[in-house]
Amino acid sequence: MPTEVRLLSYNIRSMRDDTAALARVIRACAPDVLCVQEAPRFLGWRRRVARLARATGLYLVSGGASATGPMIMAAPRVLVESAGDLTLPHTPGLHRRGLATAVLRFAGGPRLAVVSCHLSLRAAERRRHAPLVADRLAALGAPAAVLAGDLNEDPGGTAFRLLASRGLRDAWDLAPEGGEFTSPAAGPERRIDAVLCTQAVTVLGCGVPEEPAPADLRAATDHLPVLARITA
Repeated sequence: MPTEVRLLSYNIRSMRDDTAALARVIRACAPDVLCVQEAPRFLGWRRRVARLARATGLYLVSGGASATGPMIMAAPRVLVESAGDLTLPHTPGLHRRGLATAVLRFAGGPRLAVVSCHLSLRAAERRRHAPLVADRLAALGAPAAVLAGDLNEDPGGTAFRLLASRGLRDAWDLAPEGGEFTSPAAGPERRIDAVLCTQAVTVLGCGVPEEPAPADLRAATDHLPVLARITA
């Protein structure tokens, strides 16, 4: 029977909110892989990430300040085949964008390429970066591949369409499970956070998880997490 992988995508707003609630949310979701957006990236960021790792039982795989915010963490059972960071072309005056990447292996299970990303607030920059993100995911060389992140636009937006044109499928559309909207956490009305995957990935369910306490979800950060249960 294929191994189920639990992949959580979560914008944690640089851990500026209730970090105890944040850790409880992540533990309640029990991810094998955590794709973070807005990880701490300034002075002392490694110390803060290490504290999150201890609180959640996960370890840092790639990203953080070196990827300008995106980060990948994983559970102890996950093996890292390769990991790396990449910065995207910079638009002067805007926040620099980057990617955290990894190829992961699961005992008795799939080889999975993963990219965590946080696209721009500006539509023009999202259009410019989306094909580069898809290229990077494909370059990792694993047929089973997942892109997880804060895309800063709703489904049907230009970046969503560009990523779909490169063969990436919206996991929520394939197997909706739990809540749909991710922003803002206190009263969600938009789905700007998503998990996208290649044809080699089977989606068992994807959406805002129901396990965490609602009060923790509101206190942890300004986004809600997206949990995808997948096999490959």
